[in-house]
Amino acid sequence: MSKYLQMWEDLGLDIDKHNVLLDALPAVYQNVYLSQENRPEGMKYFNFVVSEIHGLRVKELVEHKNKGGKVFGTFCVYVPEELIIAAGGVAVGLCGGTDFSIPAAEEVLPRNLCPLIKSAFGFKLSRTCPYFEVADLVVGETTCDGKKKTWEIFGEYAPMYVMELPQCKGEQDKELWLHELYRFKDKVEEITGNAITSEKLIDAINIVDARRAALQRLFDLRKSDPSPISGLDALLISQIYFYDDAVRFTKQVHELCDELEERVKKGEGVFPKGKTRVLVAGTPMPIPHWKLHDIAEKSGAAIVCEESCVGTRSLTGDTEIKGDSLDDLLQSISERQFKVNCACFTPNDERIDDIINLAKEYKADGVIQYVLQFCQPFSIESVKVQKALEKAGIPSISIESDYSIEDVGQLQTRIEAFLEVIG
Repeated sequence: MSKYLQMWEDLGLDIDKHNVLLDALPAVYQNVYLSQENRPEGMKYFNFVVSEIHGLRVKELVEHKNKGGKVFGTFCVYVPEELIIAAGGVAVGLCGGTDFSIPAAEEVLPRNLCPLIKSAFGFKLSRTCPYFEVADLVVGETTCDGKKKTWEIFGEYAPMYVMELPQCKGEQDKELWLHELYRFKDKVEEITGNAITSEKLIDAINIVDARRAALQRLFDLRKSDPSPISGLDALLISQIYFYDDAVRFTKQVHELCDELEERVKKGEGVFPKGKTRVLVAGTPMPIPHWKLHDIAEKSGAAIVCEESCVGTRSLTGDTEIKGDSLDDLLQSISERQFKVNCACFTPNDERIDDIINLAKEYKADGVIQYVLQFCQPFSIESVKVQKALEKAGIPSISIESDYSIEDVGQLQTRIEAFLEVIG
C-alpha cells in the first residue's frame, strides 16, 4: 500500500512502526481467513476491505475532510451515529484489537487494565492507526471506570468528548441519557458547523437502521444447520460494520445474504450438518482480534452467534419513530439505545435473558463466555450468567484472555475439552 505513503505522512503516522503493523497483517489474515474452505464468494468484498484497511477507507475520510466534512472517532454502540450523519459527519470505530500497540500505552497507563483500552490508547500514542489521526473529535463514554478515567488522559493527546452513560435503567436514568443526546447534538453541530434538522435526522436514522437490518439478516441466516457462513467470517463482517461506509456496507451484506440464502435452500454450508454449535457471549472483539473464533472453529465448533457489542448488541431493535419533530426523534433514538443490554448496567437481568434466548434461538449446543482480562463488568457478571445457563440446562464455559498469543495452547485445550463434553 505504498501509494498511500504521502497520506500517512500527512496524517503524522510513525511510518516505521506503521509498516511493522501492516507487514504482519497479511500473514495473519492468510492463516486465519484465507485458509478456510468453501467460503462464500461474497466474502471477496470484505477481503478487499481488509487488504485496504489503512488505505482506501482512510483516503475516503481524508477526501471527506478536504471537502469540509468532519470525522468522529467512536468506541461504543451507545454513541448516536445518527446525529453525526445528520450533521454531514462520518463516524468510525476506534477500538483496538491487537497487542501491537499495548506497550506504548503501558508507558502511561497501568498494566492491570483492560487490553481493549490499552490497545486503543496505544494506537494514539504510537501514531500507528490512521483512523485515530483522521478524527476531528474522539467520542468516549462512561461504560466502565477504566474507560472514563482513560478519557481524561486521552484528552491530552486529541480533541475528546465524553458522553455520560447511566449505570441503571430507571426513568431518571433515561432522562439523563436523553439529556446527553441533546448535549451531544449541540457538540456535533458545533464541530460540523451544520444544523441537525428533523428531515436530516430521519434520513440518518433510515441509513443506520438499514445497515443494522442487513447485518441482522446475516445473523438470521446463521440459525440454519448447516451454517452457510463461518463464525470467523461473520465476526469479520461485524467488525467492518463499524468503519465502512454505511450505505456501501449495507449493499454488500445484502448481496452476500442473497448467496447465503441459496446455500440454505440447497442445504449447503461451510460445516457439515450437525456440527457442534456454539454461542459466544461477552466482551467486544474489535478488528483484528480473531483468536477465540479461530481456535474454536479449528477445534471443531461452528460459532453461530455473538452476544457482544461486535454482534447482537449492535443489532438491538429498530428506531420506532413516533413523530417527526426533533424532540420526537431524539426520544426514539434514546429508547432504542436503552434496549441494549451491556454489562455496565445494574441490575442487568435482561442481558442474562438475552443470552439464554439467543442460545435457544440459534440452537447452540453450548455457550462460551469470553471475558477480556481486567474487564470487571463482564468478568463479575459472568458469575451470574454461568449460574443462569446452568439452571437453563445450557452447557457453558467461561474463558478469560487478552490480545496476546501466549495462551493459545491453553485455550485450545480447554475449548477442545468443552466441545468434547457438549458434542
